[in-house]
Amino acid sequence: MSNNLFSLEGKTAVVVGGTGELCGAMAEGLADAGAEVVLVGRSEEKAAARLAKIESAGGKAYFVAADVNARASMQALLDQVVERSGQVDILVNGAGVNSPTPFLEIPEDEFDRILQTNTKAVFVACQVFGAYFLEKEIPASIINIGSMSGVTPLSRVFTYSMTKAAVHNLSKNLAREWAPHKIRVNLLVPGFFPAEQNRKVLTEDRVAQIMGHTPMKRFGEAQELVGATLLLASNEASSFITGTELIVDGGFAAMSI
Repeated sequence: MSNNLFSLEGKTAVVVGGTGELCGAMAEGLADAGAEVVLVGRSEEKAAARLAKIESAGGKAYFVAADVNARASMQALLDQVVERSGQVDILVNGAGVNSPTPFLEIPEDEFDRILQTNTKAVFVACQVFGAYFLEKEIPASIINIGSMSGVTPLSRVFTYSMTKAAVHNLSKNLAREWAPHKIRVNLLVPGFFPAEQNRKVLTEDRVAQIMGHTPMKRFGEAQELVGATLLLASNEASSFITGTELIVDGGFAAMSI
């Protein structure tokens, strides 16, 4: 029964940012659970390596290149996936960028780049796919990748924290708006997981601070996000879960002094 509860057989999952480290591991988990997975990103080379891992494990997946900031590109993505797979059931919004620039030195182009990728991309994807889910009356799951900085401000990542706070707010608003239509919107909130977007901010003193605030005294590993992903993706396992922040952080949020 538990296997059936988390089975995604017959489902199609679109993973925006699926060529990256964290969302790539999540994509593998979705495929292992039976979903056909669509990796969305810019790098076909990165996608090829991830596709090979999924296919070697017996999963089904393919890559679609898209500009996550452009509505026309996201609409084309949706149309292509529906034509090829028949339907979309799960959307994971995981594209993200970061920077450690001190606040008074943040240039406008850097601010715009982070805002576009971290916030506008989620906004556009939710509009494009949300309209489709509503029109087709699909009981869908939208998983937006949040951040501990969206829960509480974190030092040194000012623009990133601001954009993630906006994603948390948007996700909860959409959860409330779309709950009557059986469209669930949740946040998967990683704690500290070394990945391409945040390695440049993980200086030696920063790591010491993080470890001092993490009861498990280590970083998370990408595959440790898979269980939470499957929970939120499955309509059977999380049928009454929407508008929540599912935190996977080794106890970081539980610490005070």
